[in-house]
Amino acid sequence: MYADLWSFALSTYARSGVEAACLRLQEQGADVCLLLCGAWLEQRAVTATAERIQALKQIARPWQTQVIEPLRQVRTQWRAMAQQDEALASLRERVKALELDAERQLLTRLEALAQTWPTDNAMDSRLWLEGLATEDAANLDHDALQQLRAGVTNT
Repeated sequence: MYADLWSFALSTYARSGVEAACLRLQEQGADVCLLLCGAWLEQRAVTATAERIQALKQIARPWQTQVIEPLRQVRTQWRAMAQQDEALASLRERVKALELDAERQLLTRLEALAQTWPTDNAMDSRLWLEGLATEDAANLDHDALQQLRAGVTNT
């Protein structure tokens, strides 16, 4: 088990099928950092409560909206042009690195909130992913959520 959320996120994301699942969920509006935090909390057997889910979302939403998404938007907009322009490709890689740093900072903030929550092996610890997916999880690719969960349990 990984003690810190960043190491857990890197290891989980590198597992077979997890990256593709996370990208599908991200395209559907899910916050992958929140989902990775939820998977980490599930692995640690921390009870999912509405108050805890809301507290994590309150930290994540503004950071995603004001920091990560603008960086991602610039990186995405430059994708086609960067294939033809070496200087722009270099700048795009720097934006990509900033985006990753911003995600790491968000994970650090989420971990700081959640690290004091006790582990108790409760059955409701498996509700994190669905609770953190979006406001309307019914529209998400539940197979992708299960792929993420499977990537965690296959350690």
